[in-house]
Amino acid sequence: MAKAKQANKAATPKKEWPVFDIDKAYDLAEAVKLLKSMPSAKFDETVDVALNLGVDPKYNDQNVRGVVALPHGTGKTVRVAVVAKGNAADEAKKAGADIVGDDDLIKQIEGGTINFDRLIATPDCMAMLGKVAKILGPKGLMPNPKLGTVTPTPAKAVKDVKAGQVEFRLEKAGIIHAGVGKKSFTEQQLVENIATLVKAVKDAKPSGAKVAYMLKMSISSTMGKGIKVDLKTAGA
Repeated sequence: MAKAKQANKAATPKKEWPVFDIDKAYDLAEAVKLLKSMPSAKFDETVDVALNLGVDPKYNDQNVRGVVALPHGTGKTVRVAVVAKGNAADEAKKAGADIVGDDDLIKQIEGGTINFDRLIATPDCMAMLGKVAKILGPKGLMPNPKLGTVTPTPAKAVKDVKAGQVEFRLEKAGIIHAGVGKKSFTEQQLVENIATLVKAVKDAKPSGAKVAYMLKMSISSTMGKGIKVDLKTAGA
């Protein structure tokens, strides 16, 4: 039996890494095709976009942050928590929120229990979140009205997040990293998701940005190699 398994294993051809120029910026569609042709891991890898911007996040007028709804979602299950009371809390539960609470949820966060990926709050509950702002802020989880996570209609926000809404924010190195789907997505789905993200970042150009706003871009899967992309072909 062991010999048979070894024979079958030997008979299965190992997928080779495609040959490509690491210094070349490929057309977006061609880059996605290359990415999908790479050997796959034993799990459905996330496809990540890295955008280098010509801005300095140390200055408020050069910061970049926003949300975008990807046309084909992310393929990822997002855990959503909502801080709300009364009818708003009930509607959030019906909309599919994973956790809904008020003082009890705040106490959990104070105790170090954060079992959610996105936090939404109604305006009347924002005051109580002041207690945990120092915990949530560094993790990028503090609700923000500009991102639609502070809203009197949390049910809609929950549905948007669950449908594939992605938050993007500039890191200290001047780079935006964002997951735009899974490797199992079709080439067309990935191209459309990536182009949608690029447009959202382009539209979020801050007032203090230099002329050269978008400098370079690359895509990669969780276990794959980075592939440079010609920004013009991605809509930038």
